[in-house]
Amino acid sequence: MKSKKLFGALALLAVGIIFGAVLVSGFGLVRPGMADVKMGASNPPVNLDADATSFSKAFIEVADKVTPQIVQIEVVSERDPGKNPHGDFFNFFPFKDMPREEKGSGSGIIISPDGYIVTNNHVVENATKITVGLSDRRTYDAKVIGTDPLTDLAVIKIDANNLPAAYLGDSDALKVGQWVMAIGNPLSLTSTVTAGIVSAKGRGQLGLIRDRYGVENFIQTDAVINPGNSGGALVDLSGAVVGINSAISVSPNGGNTYIGYGFAIPVNLVKSVVKDLIAHGKVTRGYIGIEISAIDDAMAKSLGLDKPMGIMVQKLVDGGSAKSAGIKEGDVILDVDGKIVSQPNELQSYIAGKPAGTKVTLTIFRDGKKMDKTVTLKAREESKSSEPVVDKSSSNDEGASAATTATFDQVGLTVKNLTSQEKKQYNVEHGVLITEVKPLTSADDQGLSPNLVIVEANKRQLKNVSEFKNIIKDKRGSAVLIKVQDSKGNTRFIGLEVPEKSK
Repeated sequence: MKSKKLFGALALLAVGIIFGAVLVSGFGLVRPGMADVKMGASNPPVNLDADATSFSKAFIEVADKVTPQIVQIEVVSERDPGKNPHGDFFNFFPFKDMPREEKGSGSGIIISPDGYIVTNNHVVENATKITVGLSDRRTYDAKVIGTDPLTDLAVIKIDANNLPAAYLGDSDALKVGQWVMAIGNPLSLTSTVTAGIVSAKGRGQLGLIRDRYGVENFIQTDAVINPGNSGGALVDLSGAVVGINSAISVSPNGGNTYIGYGFAIPVNLVKSVVKDLIAHGKVTRGYIGIEISAIDDAMAKSLGLDKPMGIMVQKLVDGGSAKSAGIKEGDVILDVDGKIVSQPNELQSYIAGKPAGTKVTLTIFRDGKKMDKTVTLKAREESKSSEPVVDKSSSNDEGASAATTATFDQVGLTVKNLTSQEKKQYNVEHGVLITEVKPLTSADDQGLSPNLVIVEANKRQLKNVSEFKNIIKDKRGSAVLIKVQDSKGNTRFIGLEVPEKSK
């Protein structure tokens, strides 16, 4: 009996072993000859040629060499209640009812072996404590050396030596379509590398720096940039820093992550600002003392230019450099020191790198002629504007008593002569008042609106509706340059196209 039980047990054990072996082999864990099975194909599907291999190696080498030059910056700062600590550069989430102190992070670039680091002003603004983390995991406390809100740049310093300093390249040499890499610490993810191309240069009018003297002349790239990349490097494939990443384009539907484009401050502007910040703790830059705008096709026609070029001087600052040098409202600046300028931010960026006392040469276009004007830049404090002064001794109501009005269907405007009360309200002695602007007309396209006064046409004072009628008649098929003023005294020049026939 015992022998039968023993035999049965042995039989069950044998079956278990066999069954177990089958189960295990069924899962691929044990199978005779398994070591002889080859995994995957023997060769890659494509054999890269030397050029492709070299191109790939360029990215690898840049990432390897530049990453140690980029630092992570952790900041504790005092917050203004209800204000986003990152300003308009990154929109995160509502900050209402949050603590007075908060943490933030960004990136920075080592620019000297002894610990100077450049970053964005909005990264360290209002900081009470700054901690810098290196790529080798060492951390240091940092102090602010200087900030420049008008370019959104700042310099901080840590007490360290023999650091790997970045090479600062030449942003003027960048070409649209050129490969670049963004290196920083987005979303608190250290040492992140992304790649893309230069999508555009000289991007301005983004509204990121809310100051009339703010300098916006960004490099636009499609290399992925996210919050935390601020202050990090935009580099070319030689590893040269060509820009400092500062902002991203965010979705109009909300959110704060990358949706296609990022913006970087050109390194040539960075170099000039950093020198001043290290030497003086602030930037004492020169100013021309003008308000300027781009020139469109209609304005070019009205000025007698062959095509849109240069930038228009809309207004002079009393006591400013331009006024002292003989620049006039309505002048067109074609170049500065031989450098062609076609957008306001191009001139602003160039002048932003010049200290007060520097002389620059402006080539201007006036009344069909080119001429050079030498301007000695003044400090901002020396170029304060004042309220316009109007001589009221010759006040009269030329034609106003008749309340003459006229509609110009060609351009979509209705205007009237000014009454005495309106002259007093606008602080002017002459001009015609816009009372109506028709949609989808030349006037509408140029942003004209009711309650603006046309004070000049063809760079001459405009007295009444009759004069304006004659000017519009003479300019059919061309364009007229007009100067308009609002009730607050703000003025601007506009090129108004005058079609041959009414729309």
